[in-house]
Amino acid sequence: MSAPASAPPRLPVIRGLLLVPVKDGLWRVSNPSGMVLGHIERRTEADGDRFSARRLLAASRTMNVGSFWRIDDAVDCFR
Repeated sequence: MSAPASAPPRLPVIRGLLLVPVKDGLWRVSNPSGMVLGHIERRTEADGDRFSARRLLAASRTMNVGSFWRIDDAVDCFR
């Protein structure tokens, strides 16, 4: 028996950033001009959901910024 799916998080509204759903539990973070800044991924762990932020450094390189309990904190890494 698998664990029940978590409810989708409330996406924060941050001026100057857009969150675009890529698939269930993954969002692309971009600026208003469309430049992709990185991604946020939701991971369900034993103690609850965590949101990992990855900043895009080049076309195929990313850097893990951190893992957060709240999606708002993960998004804040891109400001």
